[in-house]
Amino acid sequence: MCEMREDNSFIDILRSEVVPALGCTEPIAVALAVSRAREALGATPDRVKVLVSPNIFKNGMGVGVPGTGLTGLPIAAALGMIYGKSEDGLEVLRGVTADVVKEAVTVISGGKVEIDIEKNSHKLYVEAICYGETDSVSRAIINTRHSNICKVELDGTVIESRSDNVSDTSSTGSDPVNGLSVSAIYDFAVSVPFEKISFILESAEVNRAVAEEGLNGEYGLMVGRRLKALVDRGVLGDDLINRAMMLTAAASDARMAGSSMPVISNSGSGNQGLTATLPVVAAAEKLQSDRESLARALTLSHLIAIHIKRYLGRLSALCGCVVSSAAAGCGVTLLLGGGKRETVYTIKNMIGSITGMICDGAKEGCALKISSGVGSAVQSSLLALEGVVVSSADGIIEEDIEKSIRNLGAVGSEGMVATDDLLLDIMVSKSADQ
Repeated sequence: MCEMREDNSFIDILRSEVVPALGCTEPIAVALAVSRAREALGATPDRVKVLVSPNIFKNGMGVGVPGTGLTGLPIAAALGMIYGKSEDGLEVLRGVTADVVKEAVTVISGGKVEIDIEKNSHKLYVEAICYGETDSVSRAIINTRHSNICKVELDGTVIESRSDNVSDTSSTGSDPVNGLSVSAIYDFAVSVPFEKISFILESAEVNRAVAEEGLNGEYGLMVGRRLKALVDRGVLGDDLINRAMMLTAAASDARMAGSSMPVISNSGSGNQGLTATLPVVAAAEKLQSDRESLARALTLSHLIAIHIKRYLGRLSALCGCVVSSAAAGCGVTLLLGGGKRETVYTIKNMIGSITGMICDGAKEGCALKISSGVGSAVQSSLLALEGVVVSSADGIIEEDIEKSIRNLGAVGSEGMVATDDLLLDIMVSKSADQ
């Protein structure tokens, strides 16, 4: 019975954290909050003011909004003023049309959208205030998670409220599952009945389709597409590392440039969902693995990404691809026949290599960071399978893998606070100059 409860807890986490999202989740969270405030108002607002945390601002400045060909938070807010149902969550902009986009652009040019930074807030915070023509005012607040609408008000009266204390993370590493660890996750992934985790294959199908879109379309920097061209010309080999980099970068190219295709996210991030999924898919394709083997590897990857991410927080100065690519490396290790020891080695090798990669916002260049992370992850996996592991005498690595993960979390969530502030200052200054 205890084992059954533990299985269900892991599955509940997967179903909660590995979910569909349309577009970069920061502007989507803005659109979602504005949509809910509009619904509370009961009419199209005359204007809207949106307050966001510095990290939301940073991640929303330069990223494409799906179906618009435009970037940034203003277009997301304007779309929320006139379009979308909050019940659709992170797919709130699904089905947006050219006419809707044209109307949203008119709203912006009319000065009806104001975006400002709320520095004294949770790292993930969006407050949308809609002003009606009859002096009515509505407000919707998202906190701690991209889809967590924790409060809705109309004319100062709370009409909807739920806890904003949604499990996110802390430096203490608290988690709703007792004993959550790399060891427990590995044991679950390799032993849980296949039928209980077969749903995770949706992440492979959906994210693989986005990768194909990126390979065939002219999105962003076309990192994935150009890597494929180099492989096709024989400049690069058609090996596991290059295939994993190519697929994952291509998917990020499409997503960051505003593709209208949904992705399966991880821990509130579409790029992290792509990165936790596609290197594993690439390995499965290369090895011709069966569906069950792929499902177990994806389960391992997604859960380890969630586990590590909770030490960092959903938004931080540390690039999320460090976490999700490390997790994907574990999935690759499992497909290549590695066990628990090699899984631990893979994570340690990753922590010992690209830790410290900064997050300077969501944008087209994310595909480059992701390809670097994925390349390091597959290399870390292959070295782990050869018995190579970074020594506990090195840097932030400790003999205990959980302590190593906590150290990584401390670097990203505590040690890089000043880095985050500096990044924001640079980006805001650059934005003002443009």
